[in-house]
Amino acid sequence: QVRLVESGGGLVQSGGSLRLSCQASGATLDAYAIGWFRQAPGKEREGVASIGRSTTSIWYRSSVKGRFTISRDNTKNSAYLQMNSLKPEDTGVYYCAAERGLISPEVASSFGSWGQGTQVTVSS
Repeated sequence: QVRLVESGGGLVQSGGSLRLSCQASGATLDAYAIGWFRQAPGKEREGVASIGRSTTSIWYRSSVKGRFTISRDNTKNSAYLQMNSLKPEDTGVYYCAAERGLISPEVASSFGSWGQGTQVTVSS
C-alpha cells in the first residue's frame, strides 16, 4: 500500500501563496488518482482538488478554482498543490489521498490511502 507524506504547510498572510507536496513511497504513484482534502476545526473534511492517473482528469472545488493548481510528477513519485491568493477560509489541515480504483473527487471515503496532514493557516 502506498504511504503518503505531506509537507509545505505553514502560516501565511491573506493573499499569499503556499505549495504543498505529497511524497509517496511503497508504490509507484502513477497507478493512483490523487486527491487533496482539507479539514477546518469543527468542520467536515472536504475535497479541494483531484487529479486522475491521466493528468487530463482534474477537478477543483469551486471555491478554489483559479487560485489552486494540482499537479503530479510521477518521475518523483510526488503530487503537489500550488495555492495562490490564499484566504482565511482556506485555513485547515490539508491531506493528500490516493486511490487505485474509481474515485469521487469530493468523497473522502473513495480514497483508500491518506497522509498525516499538514497545517495551513492564513491570517487576515
